[in-house]
This record gives sequence, structure tokens and C-alpha cells, in this order.
Amino acid sequence: MSSNEPAVEHPTTSPLTIHDMTVAYHRKPVIWDIDYNAPAGALVAIVGPNGAGKSTLLNAALELTPMVSGRVRFFGEPYRDARRRVAYVPQRESVDWDFPISAIDVTAMGLYRKIGWFWPVNRQRLSEALAALDRVGMADFAHRQINQLSGGQQQRVFLARALAQEADLYLMDEPFAGVDAATERAIVDILRTLRESGKTVIVVHHDLQTVTEYFDQVMLLNMRLVAAGPTSEVFTPENLRKTYGGKLSLLDQVSHQMTLGDPHR
Repeated sequence: MSSNEPAVEHPTTSPLTIHDMTVAYHRKPVIWDIDYNAPAGALVAIVGPNGAGKSTLLNAALELTPMVSGRVRFFGEPYRDARRRVAYVPQRESVDWDFPISAIDVTAMGLYRKIGWFWPVNRQRLSEALAALDRVGMADFAHRQINQLSGGQQQRVFLARALAQEADLYLMDEPFAGVDAATERAIVDILRTLRESGKTVIVVHHDLQTVTEYFDQVMLLNMRLVAAGPTSEVFTPENLRKTYGGKLSLLDQVSHQMTLGDPHR
């Protein structure tokens, strides 16, 4: 789908549908007239240059940023009605890491929709939080203060919080940014496990060289939606040049890999 085509139909079975989304800061458009249907049971990358509106799209969908126009539905419902089915992993830079809280307490926050905000976290729920930490390799750090963890460890804890929600749709804003290779591999393995269980994961991603290896589907965004669909069909040199304006030297490397086959796969 390209931005020049008419608006798409929006099935109620889609985990996320966006119709005519426009967002502006100080009257300057950041994203413009976005129409999109997320496929169920897929790993989706949102790719585009800095300032393209990738994070803004997620924030607007989650009602963290107001829209000028548009409509967003999760599984056919407004976010307020589908909130329990949606988990969000924000950028690390947006988090106050100096807040005095342990890794297991952060993870347990993912359970509050089950137990309520004003009820104590009982032993059963703590066990669930510990199991989520174990899934990301952080069980041994459960009682470590969050500000004492490395960047990769902090990212794993926030992923554990999302896993504790047992959501059907996961929205992640650059989960691989600033993490070590071991953490990146661990996150990819978890994302694939989520997909195998029928979940949908939408990830803001910046590394063009790993898109074809990690993701089934891709959204190419630069204020407008350039193209969206299966990675094998959409992630082409032509669409990348439309997205990045031909200014990114890495495009030639990506094109070469796509011609010869990705040596990392």
C-alpha cells in the first residue's frame, strides 16, 4: 500500500487499525493522513529516518499524543476498551531511571490491570512477575534497583513488564537501541515466541540491515506512509529511496545484501 492509494478498509479483526491519522506539533504536521491495518500474528517494523514520526505514530495510537484528525482501533475497539490487550515498551530515554524501584516491582506493574491499582501485589502475582523476569533472563536481578542495571538489563526488565500483561498486541519503541548483542538476540527470540503464540508485535526499528532477518512485515514511514506489507515485497531499494530521499549511504549496502542474500541469516 502506498500513500497515494485510497484509504484502506479496516477489518475489526486487525490488532491495530489507523484511519486518516494526522498529528501536528505547534501546527507543524509530524505525520500526515496515515491509513494502516496491522496483520495478526506478525512481527512488524516501523522504519524511517529521524523525524519521520515513528514514535509519534505509536504515541498517538496510545492516546499519549493528541491527533489533529484520525481514528484508531485495537481489535475493533477504542483504546480505552481494548487497553487490557495492548502492552507498550517505551524508549529507554523516556524513563526516569533514578526512581527508587526494583526490577520485580517494575515488572509487577504489568499486572495492575489484573489486580487493580490500589490492591497489594500478593505472592501469586509476585511469582508471575518473577516468571516474566525469568523469561528475559533477569530473575537473578529481581530485587536489584532499576538504576543499578545496565542499559540492556533495563530494557529486558521493561520487556518483562510487557510480557507480564499477557497482551495480544505489543508496541515497542526502539527496544534494540543501546543494548548489547546478547540482549538483542534475547529480545528477538522473545518476539519470535510471541509471534508463534499468535501475538502481534509492532516495533520502531532503526537498523536497516536486520529488518529482513527480524521482521515479517514492515511499515516505511516518512511523515506519510510510503509503503506497508510483507517485508519481502515492501522492503525494496526503490521504496527505501522514497523513504529516505536517497540520502542514506547505507542504502547501497542494504541493496547489495538484498541482491546477494543477507549473510547474517
